[in-house]
Amino acid sequence: MVNVAVLGYGTVGSGIVEILTKNNSHVSRRAGEEIKLKYVLDLREFPGDPVEKVLVHDYDTIVNDPEIRVIAEAMGGLEPAFTFAKKALEKGISFCTSNKVLVEAKGAELLQIAKKNNANFFFEASVGGGIPVIRPMIESLTADHFDEISGIMNGTTNFILTKMDQEGAAYEDVLAEAQALGYAERNPEADVEGHDAGRKIAILASLIYERQVNFADIPMEGITEITGVDFAYAHSLEASIKLLGTARKKDHRIYAMVAPFLVPSNDPLYAVNGVYNAIKLHGDMLENVMFYGQGAGKLATASAVVSDIQDCVRRLGTHREVLWDPSPVQLGDAKEYPFRFLVRVKADGSAENAEKLSAFAGALGGAGRLTAPRGVTGEAAFVTKAMPEKELCEAVEKTGVELIRKFRLDW
Repeated sequence: MVNVAVLGYGTVGSGIVEILTKNNSHVSRRAGEEIKLKYVLDLREFPGDPVEKVLVHDYDTIVNDPEIRVIAEAMGGLEPAFTFAKKALEKGISFCTSNKVLVEAKGAELLQIAKKNNANFFFEASVGGGIPVIRPMIESLTADHFDEISGIMNGTTNFILTKMDQEGAAYEDVLAEAQALGYAERNPEADVEGHDAGRKIAILASLIYERQVNFADIPMEGITEITGVDFAYAHSLEASIKLLGTARKKDHRIYAMVAPFLVPSNDPLYAVNGVYNAIKLHGDMLENVMFYGQGAGKLATASAVVSDIQDCVRRLGTHREVLWDPSPVQLGDAKEYPFRFLVRVKADGSAENAEKLSAFAGALGGAGRLTAPRGVTGEAAFVTKAMPEKELCEAVEKTGVELIRKFRLDW
């Protein structure tokens, strides 16, 4: 029998407890040992809840118990999660987490501590929720050099963009609906400004490029300014708008960003709608592979954590090697990476403005002008050739056109 503990009895933590309780025989059989939930740590009381039987309020009770072999953390935030993880791993207790803040900031360090103490630090649920992507990357997709990893990594923003795309709803209205349904927090900044996706792409990029990619170094653009007009232009190009986290390697430099992209209808990411997520990798041998599923939610995320617990139990006394050097990657300037762009600029119909638009198109190498959607006036739109964003910005400044919005085209 293997005794385990869960830290935090919130949404994900209670889901872990539920799975370990309801599916205990199945989980134990797949782990090869009976798994017993001995402790749940939380500062709160839960009168009448069965968790009362195993509830404790002091972490030392858990980490100093010689019977505890695996700890699963679902509290969130950097502290005290990092201190708790470090203490456990130093004692040879394996540690699992769904905490992307912890993993992005301290993952490489905790992996080194785990290796030194013949334990494991697993974090499958920190990126894809219920989507298994990290374990396949580490254990299965090991023959390839990956030059790109991109994906829809935030269910809240994908829900909002899907509603705007398919129903013509306004951003503010769909955000309110997402909050009412529990998909978005009261303060949705981490989701809608791209910070959540930024931490996830930092973790994934660190794993495929085997060195630390820092969240703070990744440029991020959110979705708060996107309107129905943007979707109308996207539809004219047989595309949709998706918030993507992406890391790409070009000419021996690594580039990473989070931004709204126009995704064409022949790309599998185009069909990823609602709260679903998908992560796509491109390797030099395998070429394209994609992982799709529920990227968040109580039981989906808890399922991934429990799978990590099972893996820790199967590997007791051994360590799974994960190549993640803590020395930071110096990312290339994202504004130097070439993309095609959809560019919207103001147009007032005057001769002066017409000259500016003509000069702008010429400065972009003869950018193709799009027909404005029905009912849209006072602007012009262009699709550029592949070019760095720096060149696009220089063309805007040089010609004096007034930029409304720009989107990268993911083709």
